[in-house]
Amino acid sequence: MNDDLPLNWESTYAIVRQLMTLYPTVPIDTVGLQQLMDWIIALPGFVDDPALANESILQAILREWYEESETI
Repeated sequence: MNDDLPLNWESTYAIVRQLMTLYPTVPIDTVGLQQLMDWIIALPGFVDDPALANESILQAILREWYEESETI
């Protein structure tokens, strides 16, 4: 995990890597969009405006998380 770089909504891969580290046993298909948003804005180094999040961004992060979890 690289905590040196600030995270924003466009940092999809970095966000997913941190989520995978923090929540390794969480079934991704049980994560709701509000829960995901709460987890993301609580990540160390997250600096973006929470109001900029939308369903499309959050679904893209969930999709990336699912794809990354399938490669492990």
